Amino acid sequence: MNAAAQRPGAQRPAGQRPAGQRPGAVARLRTWLAEGGLSDRRSVLVLLLLVLLAAMTILDASGMTTASFNSDYLASALINLVPLALLAIAELFVITTGNGSIDLSVGSMVSLVGMVFGILYGVAEWSFLGAATAALLLGALLGAVNGVLTAYFGYPALITTLATYYAFASIALVITDASPVSGGRIRDLYSAAQSIELPLIGAYLPLVPLGVFTFLLPVVVIAWIVLNRTTYGRALYAVGTNETAARWAGIDTRRTQLTAFIASGLISALVAIYTVAQFASARPDAGTSGAGMALPAITIAVLGGVAITGGIGRVGGVVLAALLIVWMNASILIVVPGNTGTQLQFLALAVVLIGASLVDARSNRPRRRRRDAPAPVSTTMS
Repeated sequence: MNAAAQRPGAQRPAGQRPAGQRPGAVARLRTWLAEGGLSDRRSVLVLLLLVLLAAMTILDASGMTTASFNSDYLASALINLVPLALLAIAELFVITTGNGSIDLSVGSMVSLVGMVFGILYGVAEWSFLGAATAALLLGALLGAVNGVLTAYFGYPALITTLATYYAFASIALVITDASPVSGGRIRDLYSAAQSIELPLIGAYLPLVPLGVFTFLLPVVVIAWIVLNRTTYGRALYAVGTNETAARWAGIDTRRTQLTAFIASGLISALVAIYTVAQFASARPDAGTSGAGMALPAITIAVLGGVAITGGIGRVGGVVLAALLIVWMNASILIVVPGNTGTQLQFLALAVVLIGASLVDARSNRPRRRRRDAPAPVSTTMS
């Protein structure tokens, strides 16, 4: 042992910690960042959520908000989480297949399926189970149209789903002469979207929209199992990563892509049923009014870490991205109320998307340097 290190008065080299002393929080954070800790998009999203909550808490305490920013307000905003997160998961399935796959028609499918569901349940007085089953079958059929045209006829997904977007939206407007469908039976469905008190622990927590438990959570669980624990999920990622290699491995790439579009149609049908309950009416423009539902869903999917080139994407990242956007939009409305706040939501969405992408690229740079660095040359003489 070095004798100088044993003497009590010996000077310790600069920057060296005493033996047994744990590194501080700042040092651990620097090490985590240097090792690419933010390369996981979910870590970036959690960080952004914490920054948003901290900033809004400060603004609320300073009296700069028009309403109270508290847990009740955040919980009430979750009613908008359900459709956005579900459609983003639908885009996850489609985009992951690669080859520029994307589904621009999810919003118009929501409109068309919602109108059919409203007519069957509210006008024809079918049972809820019968009308919901018909709506899901219609959604699967519409998704299959996109899938067949893309996977089997070879049309680009962008062009295919843009064309079906216009077609489905037009049919939704024509079948009821652009009039919404309402009535007592449909208005009674609002209970499926209203907020409820959780059993046992509800007295200590804010009211949560019922759709989070009846629509969102089941789809999240099923999608996670399908993508991470089934042969189809592995095939989906394989096709998106390298379609040629997947084909040589015996994977039916066309059927895999078709199934992804069918899944998108099914999830869009669920959103259609939810929006009928949320609005207490079936609206022909439910998924297409304003900016529509398709572009925000695609943006949330990409923000959640879904690679637009395919092969990469996780359900957890998509849900976190949807939560961030919903709470960010709700925060903007109590800081900048009115139409100005609504327009600022789109600007904030663009800034967050670009910022997350830049952080992701910067955090991946050290790992790319290490991966591309030349191997050390041995100087040992033979």
